[in-house]
Amino acid sequence: MQALIEKARVLIEALPFISEFRGKTVVVKIGGAALEDDVLRRRFCEDVILLDWVGIHVVVVHGGGKQITTMLDKIGLAARFVDGIRVTDEATLEVVGMVLGGSLNQELVRLVNHLGGAAVGLTGADGGLARAKITQPELGRVGEVVAVDRTVIDRLLADFIPIIAPVAAGDDGGALNVNADVFAGKLAQALGAAKLVLLTDISGVLDADRQLIPTLTPTHAKRMVEAGVIRGGMIPKVDNALAALAAGVQKVHIIDGRLEHALLLEIFTQDGVGTQLVPDPL
Repeated sequence: MQALIEKARVLIEALPFISEFRGKTVVVKIGGAALEDDVLRRRFCEDVILLDWVGIHVVVVHGGGKQITTMLDKIGLAARFVDGIRVTDEATLEVVGMVLGGSLNQELVRLVNHLGGAAVGLTGADGGLARAKITQPELGRVGEVVAVDRTVIDRLLADFIPIIAPVAAGDDGGALNVNADVFAGKLAQALGAAKLVLLTDISGVLDADRQLIPTLTPTHAKRMVEAGVIRGGMIPKVDNALAALAAGVQKVHIIDGRLEHALLLEIFTQDGVGTQLVPDPL
């Protein structure tokens, strides 16, 4: 009986958050272990379905870097990177399209639908959703999003969970590979999202003692970058989060996708499980 009571308490704790975010949009980027591990991927899809069922508009953006590299290895193409960014020549772009816009996207859509949700898969090139331009020619067909047309998302959200691959249309009409974190951030900005949630393979932003920081403001974050506390691959994630906040996204969450049901725990509990970035107090 006590276990049942505890379950009821968890549901009661979630009620204020359900009320607060019902009818609002949450953009979630999934990558890393949460995308690669079968159990974690299933738990993530369950979380997304629950959010949708309680009236929160969920938009999913997925990465797939490791899956792209695996496919390149299978067909005998070498993966090349410059400063951590994949060099995307025409041959690599074909694989990016096959994996991101094809097998991986369809797998997530099928899983959500199988579990009782209603998902539709698309890329940033569908419905004129995202337009990008090449800013670093040495990277090949890699783009930065310069415009988002939310029309197709608005039409889908009434009935479906959009699951989006970060491939955008270039000025020449061809496809461009886009960083999934940045793509999700630009989408969250255009949709006026209440939250942008980034699932990563670490617990969140850590302080100098390697302890999790539950809440972080832009001023504090910039000081930590200058001091070298925030470093390496976390810097672009934080920069992307700060850009989203500056563009009107209310909160950005960096959470550990290796934790089962991390998405629900971050959104529906008081303490959360990762780092939330919020605007500086007025």
